[in-house]
Amino acid sequence: MQKDAMSDSQTALAHTGAYFFCGIGGSGMLPLALIVKARGHDVEGSDRSLDAGRTAAKFDFLKARGIGLHPQDGSGVTRPGQLLVTSAAVEDTVPDVVAAKALGCPQLSRPQLLAQLVNSAKVSIAVGGTSGKSTTTGMIAWILYATRRDPTVMNGAVMKNFVAGDFPFASAIVGEGEIFVSEVDESDGSIALYQPTIAVLNNIALDHKSMDELRSLFSGFVAQAQVAVFNLDNDETRRLYETLQLPNALTYSLTDANADFTISDLMTQPDGQSCIVTERSTGERQRVCLQTPGRHNLSNALAAIAAARACGLPLRDATLALMNFVGIRRRLEVVGTAKDITVIDDFGHNPDKIAATLATLHQFPGRLLVMWQPHGFGPIRQMKDELVEMFARDLAAKDTLIMPEPAYFGGTVDRTMGSAVIAQGVSARGKSAIALPDRAACGDKLVEMAQPGDLIVVMGARDDTLSEFAADVLKRVGEKEF
Repeated sequence: MQKDAMSDSQTALAHTGAYFFCGIGGSGMLPLALIVKARGHDVEGSDRSLDAGRTAAKFDFLKARGIGLHPQDGSGVTRPGQLLVTSAAVEDTVPDVVAAKALGCPQLSRPQLLAQLVNSAKVSIAVGGTSGKSTTTGMIAWILYATRRDPTVMNGAVMKNFVAGDFPFASAIVGEGEIFVSEVDESDGSIALYQPTIAVLNNIALDHKSMDELRSLFSGFVAQAQVAVFNLDNDETRRLYETLQLPNALTYSLTDANADFTISDLMTQPDGQSCIVTERSTGERQRVCLQTPGRHNLSNALAAIAAARACGLPLRDATLALMNFVGIRRRLEVVGTAKDITVIDDFGHNPDKIAATLATLHQFPGRLLVMWQPHGFGPIRQMKDELVEMFARDLAAKDTLIMPEPAYFGGTVDRTMGSAVIAQGVSARGKSAIALPDRAACGDKLVEMAQPGDLIVVMGARDDTLSEFAADVLKRVGEKEF
């Protein structure tokens, strides 16, 4: 399952000099910077969160790995030989970009650089879809690592299996094997850049782009792969599979017995689930036991198993490895319990992700107090109707949704439509929803409302300080007198 490689290295890079990452603390930038650094290149960077004094531990971690950090004022971009790497959030007016243009520095976007790594690997696995990318990538990474394939992995979230005392931000691992695994993003259209050996498509649902745009992007993505893995439980991916009729496609499903990978004998518990996985082509059956709850995580596991089989791994090896997969940070992550009140930190930010989290948590007793911080003003405009519909449908009568204004870190985005439009729409549909001016007010409201037996869920993306917020809420409810 190898493709013609651009280089003998599994992570060939066209630029041989120094790299400067503008926005280096971002979830997609940090692991990429770590991989480039581990491949022997000089790496420096800047980040407006660093300038604002947020998430200091993350930047200390980067500095400890020999990555130079600078203010985001152009002072770190000093020579024409530096290659400037920018995230989607970086605008042309940012001083680092201005300085790079003045010096004539070469420039790549984050996905352009990642595409070099994916497309030059001897074997590459690219995980795409609206939801579940980080978890599926982490599962594939752990299967390959546990079976001694020594992969290099680029993930947009911290993989808890790889966290160590001196390596707390384990969103990248760098191995010497021939397999490169990465989640790939469709939000800016860059998914068209990737030509993976194996393309995994978890699902297609409204998120950053219109459905027509998403269908076109994902169609091109799977068509460029040697093997494409499709989720038949998602209507859009099933339709794409049936339309394209790719010769080397693999399918998985929790409900369709005609898929290549199916399940039976499902048993669920509060702390995990297990089932029998059957591979249709061979008839082999193996039990898989997961430490992660929720049907969406069972679906992610089938996707990872299909990708592992496409790499030639035995089904038994893949299922055994998943028994020790402990999850992804900020995916239904229990922060702690105090006074019989449990606080959960979760990445949910689009209708599908939030719905999956709510469905999983409703398997447990207790009222949900959901603090959801939208990850930007743009998503409110793009998904307003779908978000209102989802919350009105999936919140239980006893639950409450509490929302601050969307995350905003600067820039020229239109901020005229905020969280109130979602809260008002959900309230009009008969569910409890409150919009408050800021996150501090939301924290006060959560602590005020919390009662023994409640589950407090802190949800949102693009803001690492949400985890700090969740920890503070736990501390405060533990100090509350009832």
